Amino acid sequence: MGAVAEVSNDDHTVARAIADAAGGLLLELRGRADLHGRALRDEGDLRAHQCIVALLADARPDDAVLSEEARDDRSRLGRRRVWIVDPLDGTREFGERERSDWAVHVALAVDGTPVAGAVALPAMGVTLTTGEPPGLPPATNGPPRMVVSRTRPPRITEPVRAALGAQLVAMGSAGAKAMAVVRGEAEVYAHAGGQYEWDSAAPVAVAAAAGLHVSRLDGSPLRYNNPDVWLPDLLICRPELAATVVAAAGDA
Repeated sequence: MGAVAEVSNDDHTVARAIADAAGGLLLELRGRADLHGRALRDEGDLRAHQCIVALLADARPDDAVLSEEARDDRSRLGRRRVWIVDPLDGTREFGERERSDWAVHVALAVDGTPVAGAVALPAMGVTLTTGEPPGLPPATNGPPRMVVSRTRPPRITEPVRAALGAQLVAMGSAGAKAMAVVRGEAEVYAHAGGQYEWDSAAPVAVAAAAGLHVSRLDGSPLRYNNPDVWLPDLLICRPELAATVVAAAGDA
């Protein structure tokens, strides 16, 4: 039985409801006058994690969970259904109250493939899901826009930018960058600096459902629920740009 057969419409609903619940809690914390800086960031990571795992335990008690904020339970490796979550993607941006480029990631991977998920952008009032994925935006007439880290652009940035004739758009969290492509605010997100599975599982699920290209930078498939949860690279982009990005990254 394939991964698609193991996901139900209710899984999409669960992903969205949990991402929204954690996002709402994070907005409440951000509004507290007594939390600042490191204390706000730490409280956000902890409370969002507690919220998500409690809701998953209630809604999906038989599924495994892999969370950035918890010790890795290796029993997940023997399970087909694993929820991969990043309770607060972009902790640094969350701690800067004027910034909106942070996210909550909730994804269900079946047999290593993210098949249901939600990425909440609470400060923007937006949640994107596999249950109701946005359509692929029309192509723009101008140069492609490529989202990059505002602090640590990877070394492949310049070769890919040159190959596409792209404009660079600096942005915070991985989820915010990926959803900028999903929303038609950019065309390419190419990352080579290394991430963990929870950084990309939900964004990849939503982007794929929206009709975007998702892969490793060499064009190979992304696989999740691995013994080592480190993923060296990632590509989310419009389908017609994928071959150019893969070739440019390979030559870098």
